[in-house]
Amino acid sequence: MDLTPRPGSGPPPVPPPYPYRQPQPYYGPRPETPAETTTRLRPIRTRHPARTAAAAVCVVLGLGLIGGAATGTWLTSDSSADPAARSTYAVGRSAWHNVPVDTLFPRTLAGDGAGPGGADRVWTRLAVAPDGGCTKALDPLLARTLGPVGCERMLRATYTDTTSSSVTTVGVIFTEGDAAAMRALGARFTDQRLDRRTDLMPRTYPVRGTVAAGFGDRQRASWTVHVLTGVPVVVFAVSGFADGRAVTDPQPAAKAMDPKATTAAAQAGLGHEAKGIADRIERGLRRAVTDLTEKPE
Repeated sequence: MDLTPRPGSGPPPVPPPYPYRQPQPYYGPRPETPAETTTRLRPIRTRHPARTAAAAVCVVLGLGLIGGAATGTWLTSDSSADPAARSTYAVGRSAWHNVPVDTLFPRTLAGDGAGPGGADRVWTRLAVAPDGGCTKALDPLLARTLGPVGCERMLRATYTDTTSSSVTTVGVIFTEGDAAAMRALGARFTDQRLDRRTDLMPRTYPVRGTVAAGFGDRQRASWTVHVLTGVPVVVFAVSGFADGRAVTDPQPAAKAMDPKATTAAAQAGLGHEAKGIADRIERGLRRAVTDLTEKPE
């Protein structure tokens, strides 16, 4: 038998051992690569005592100025500077184009208890005048009296009662005055009784083709003028007979509503007509301004 090993048979040859390598010295962390490099922080210098003192003085002065401004605002504040008051005045002044005409001047007004002796009244709107200024719509003397508060816009409408025997023009003047100016004007009207002077009567708004067609200056029988202070508005109303008769002794509503009054205007209840319509237009305007003021933006 041949015992000579054949090629490829038997255990595999053992590889020689790995050669010995000399340990490499440590030179510290490798430098940052460009991708790893970031902006290095600048060294902070030691703060100089003089700079520290100057910074402290600036802080104290700044706080003093802020505190003084706040104190001044608190000391000089009043109702006209209140944010809510400013908002009400801003909303009220622009209400002439933000409130629908049928809200400001309803087509029908219910005057429960508004007539003589507490009788009920109902008024129907005949027409609404185009909005405009105050120069042509007011007598010159009344326009000058309202001059201190200015005139932003005027709106008017004319109503008649259910019997078509009386006609009334009601107007709303949106002024340019602030709260102080409106209070001053209101006090003047009250103290000097300007709302009772016949030379300060508002003008009428006649409506063609209606019972108010002949409602002019000579037909004015009773009137009222009210200066509002919660909003920059003046509300007025003037009433007369629907048959177009001239009135020689007009009487302010406050007097014509007196049960003892004997003028034609008083006997016909025209003082109640003017006051009743003006009051309801004023209430509606106040509600509309309140709703707009409280409406979330």
